[in-house]
Amino acid sequence: MPALTTELAEGVRIAADTLWSRKLRALLTTLGIVIGIVSVTSMFTVINGIEGAFDESMAMIGDDAVFVEKRPWFFTLDDWWKYRNRPDVPPELADYLNEHAETAVAAAPLAWTGASVEYGREEALGVGVEASTANYLDTGGIALESGRFFSDAEARGGRPVAVLGADVVEALFPAEDPVGKRVRIGGKRFETIGTLVRRGKFLGLESADNRVVIPFDTYRRLFGSGRNVSVKVTAAPGFTPDDVEEEVTGLTRIFRRLGPDEDDDFSVNRQEQFRQLVESVRVTTYGVGLFLTALSLIVGGIGVMNILFVSVRERTREIGVRKALGATRRAILLQFLIEAVAVCLVGGVIGVGIAALVAFGINQVFTARLSVGTVVLAFSICAVVGVLAGLVPAWQAARARPIEALRYE
Repeated sequence: MPALTTELAEGVRIAADTLWSRKLRALLTTLGIVIGIVSVTSMFTVINGIEGAFDESMAMIGDDAVFVEKRPWFFTLDDWWKYRNRPDVPPELADYLNEHAETAVAAAPLAWTGASVEYGREEALGVGVEASTANYLDTGGIALESGRFFSDAEARGGRPVAVLGADVVEALFPAEDPVGKRVRIGGKRFETIGTLVRRGKFLGLESADNRVVIPFDTYRRLFGSGRNVSVKVTAAPGFTPDDVEEEVTGLTRIFRRLGPDEDDDFSVNRQEQFRQLVESVRVTTYGVGLFLTALSLIVGGIGVMNILFVSVRERTREIGVRKALGATRRAILLQFLIEAVAVCLVGGVIGVGIAALVAFGINQVFTARLSVGTVVLAFSICAVVGVLAGLVPAWQAARARPIEALRYE
C-alpha cells in the first residue's frame, strides 16, 4: 500500500510537469472534452431548471386544482376553430359548483386583462389585472403578505378595492406601506387593501408577481363582460384531482344542459397537462444533449489517446531509464493513466466554467440550475474518459522492455 501511494504521488508530479511543459498541446487536446462537458452540463442545468421551475409553478396553480375553461391548455391549430366556437364559461358556474360539488373545497371564477397601475408619479406598466371572488383565497395558490383579501360583500358589491402583487408594490411603493393607499388601475381609482407574497416566475418565464387582484364584478363593470373566464376548483381534503375532475365534468354538463349524446363544450384542465409537456421537453433535451455529448467525448477521447501515443513514443528513453532504475509496470501504467485523466480534468474545469456562463445567460431569458451533483457528474465523466482513452497507450508504455527503450532514438 505505501508503494502504491508513492507511485500515485510520483505519477501526479510527472503528469503535472509534463502538462505544464506542453501547455498548448494539452489545451488543444482537451477541446473535444470541453465541448462534451459543456453539452452534458448545460443539458442537466436546463433540465434541473425546468424541473425546479415546474414544481414552483405548479405550486402557484395549486397541486389539487382543476380549471373549467372554454378550451384546453394545449391543442393543435386544426382544432382552433372547434374550440373558438364554444360558448364562454360564465362566472355563475363557480356559484353552482360551490353549491353542488362535494369533492371541492371552493370554486372561484377567474378573468384576466392587462393595464397600467399608477400611484402619484410612479407607474407600473403591463400589469396583469386578475379578477375573482372572495373564494379565490380558499382555492389556494396565493397568500397574503400584508393587509387582507376582499370580502364577499365587497366582491358582490363591485367595490373598487385591490390586492397588489410583489412586483407592483416594489415599483410603486419602494419606501412606504401600500395598504390603505389609493392607486389607479387602468385609469380607475382603487383602494389597496392588501399585498401578496412573492411567488417568482411561472415556468421561469413570466413573473407571477406583476399583477393585482380585484373583485370580479368590479372588473366586469370597468373592463367588460369578462370573456374567456375560467373557474378554478380546488379539491377538498380526502379527495384527489381525479375525483374533482370527474364530478366537475358531470356538474358542468348539467349546468350547460347537455344531453347524454352531446360532447362537452368545455374543457377541464389540470397541471398534469403541463407535466406531460415538461416531460416531452426533457426527453427531447436528453436526446439532443446525449448525442452531442457522446459525439464530443468520443472525438475528445480519441484526441487524448492519440496524444498519449505520441507522448509515449517521445518519452521512450525516459521510460527505459525509469525501468532500469527499478520502476514497475504498475508505476509506468499509473504515470500515463494519471496524465490522461489530468488532461481530461483540465477540459472538465474549462467545460464547467463555460457551462456556468451558459447557465447564467439562459437564466436571463429562461431557467437553468447548475447543481453540485451536475459538477460532480461532469468530473466523473472526465475521469472515466481519461482512463478509457489512456489505458492502451499506458499499457504499451508499461510493457516496454528497458533495453529496447534505452536504445530508442
